[in-house]
Parts: sequence; structure tokens; C-alpha cells
Amino acid sequence: GGCGSTGCLVDLNQRCPPELQAEGGGACKSACEAFGSPEYCCRGAYGTPDACKPTAYSELFKSACPKAYSYAYDDASSTFTCSGADYTITFCQSSPSQKSSVSSPGSTVGGATVEAGARTGSSSRSGSRGAILADGSWLANMATGNYSNTRQPSFGLQFGSMLLLLVITSILKLQ
Repeated sequence: GGCGSTGCLVDLNQRCPPELQAEGGGACKSACEAFGSPEYCCRGAYGTPDACKPTAYSELFKSACPKAYSYAYDDASSTFTCSGADYTITFCQSSPSQKSSVSSPGSTVGGATVEAGARTGSSSRSGSRGAILADGSWLANMATGNYSNTRQPSFGLQFGSMLLLLVITSILKLQ
């Protein structure tokens, strides 16, 4: 059937109680995050739907965002299914800051610069390494399932790839 949308009716940051305001006032914390107590976090003796009831804080959030979760057991008014959905999910890597170095000069083939030496890259994202093309763009590693831990190709693989590229370039120039 038809799929509704969710969201907030008002800006929560404008209605956020002072005790829940994040440092700088740019966001509003949940009562659980702000106080960490079992009754706000639905833990311990409050760890069941019968024991954990909406608080004044969760009711404030619920009035601003009626279709969004306002506390741990807010399933009745915040869980939706949509049988008519046709989703396309696209993962895009943001452009992290890059630092790169080249160990030898490159050549231009068909408008693209190809580096003959090893090229390394690092990003501001911790634990993330990736091969960088001469134009500074990151290779797509999602297809290999190795997005967060990209391995640099071995010297033999780099050399073989370069040799193959040079042979193909030479053949194209002869034609």
C-alpha cells in the first residue's frame, strides 16, 4: 500500500529543555543519554515494556515527532511496514581529506595520468586506507566487500599492471 513519511512537526532544538541540550545547543540529548538512569534508559527493573513507561521528556519528543521513536518501547506508534516500497539504497563515500605521495613520475594515456611508482594514500577516517588514482579519487572498494580495509597491491601486481598497460598503449599507437 501507500507509504507514509515520518519526521518532526517542529524544530526539536528550539523546544529542548536546558538539561537535555548538548554542549553548544546544536542538538538535544535523550533523557537516557543526559542522565543515564535506569528509568530513562529502560534498564534493570525498568527493562520491560510494562515497567518502562513514557516520561515527560519522551512525551515532549513525541509531541514534536509523533511518528518517531521517543523511548525504548515506543513500538506501537513508531514501527511501520510498507508493502508498496521500492527502495534503492546507494552508499557513497564522502570526500575525506587526503595526503598522498608518488615515488616516480607518471605518464598520460588517453587523458588519464598513470603513475608508474607506488602511490599511497591516507584519509582522516581512522583505520581507512585506500588506493588513490593520480587524480586523487578513491577507488570503489564496495564491490569487493573490503571497503574499510583496502589493501595496497603488491609491487609485482603493480609492475605487471603497468607493463600490461604499456603494451596495450603501444599496440594502440601502432594502429
